[in-house]
Amino acid sequence: MQPASTSTLSDDDRTVRVSHLTKTFGAGPRTVRAVDDLSFEVHPGRVTGFLGPNGAGKTTTLRTLLGLVTPTSGTATFGSRRYAEIPRPAHVVGAALEAASFHPGRTARDHLRVYAPQVGVPDSRADEVLALVGLSEVANRRVGGFSLGMRQRLALATTLLGDPPVLLLDEPANGLDPEGIAWLRGFLRALAAEGRTVLVSSHVLSEVEQTVDDVVIIARGRLVHASPLTELARLARPRVDVTSPAGEALDALVAAQGWTVGAVRRDGSVTYELLDVEAAAVGAAAFAAGVELHRLAGQDVGLEDVFLQLTSAPAADGSDEEVAA
Repeated sequence: MQPASTSTLSDDDRTVRVSHLTKTFGAGPRTVRAVDDLSFEVHPGRVTGFLGPNGAGKTTTLRTLLGLVTPTSGTATFGSRRYAEIPRPAHVVGAALEAASFHPGRTARDHLRVYAPQVGVPDSRADEVLALVGLSEVANRRVGGFSLGMRQRLALATTLLGDPPVLLLDEPANGLDPEGIAWLRGFLRALAAEGRTVLVSSHVLSEVEQTVDDVVIIARGRLVHASPLTELARLARPRVDVTSPAGEALDALVAAQGWTVGAVRRDGSVTYELLDVEAAAVGAAAFAAGVELHRLAGQDVGLEDVFLQLTSAPAADGSDEEVAA
């Protein structure tokens, strides 16, 4: 499915830009700063994970991009244009921000046919997007009998009616079974391969790490990390726990080797948490120095650990999902 709109828009027009975006709700002591001087870009041809714990500011940012929330300061644009300035915006931006509202008595096909005239596409487009999301066989079933995962697919089909080159998807894997999640990963990768800009929000890195090319991580409304996923992986720091009954000897060994110390515990024996070093290297150095060890355990640090470290500071008061609802 090569979008006609992609070929007529420049890379700049398909780039999502958030620049010094700030949004506060309330006044006085009840003021909530949902987004705080946030800046990042999302580029075409790539799947970008927009990550952060619940209440981090993701939904407020996405709603601001769509003109549903007015920023206190800063900008959120597609290229240099705000959403309201884009002619026929459904042909440029497709968005699914929350559980879509479906009439339970309508069939999946009829649901899409309701939206088709608003988007400006023929009824036949409904069957095309149903095929794309794997719902052709249930096109005539009433949506009231759909599972949550099927509703998620139908919501995605709705965003694709206008064949938009930019997609904003909020927690699209919610309700999908493992087979559905695997399908979604392949589908989003295929959309990006066509030159589309795909921004996918999630509060769980492991849910999207096999899908995304880039990550934008926020916490308490602020940017804490933005890079290709490969660079985030480099932040994973190996850790070794080493325990010895000869505390002074172990102290001297750690100092002599210049190892980075994460923590020390002294309770008869001495235990060091060492960072950025492999267990084999610690064991070899201890053997050469004649230091008796009672425990030597290496711990791999995964991407989810890095994500939790980046976002683990105490959350700001309030939740953007609650405030912006």
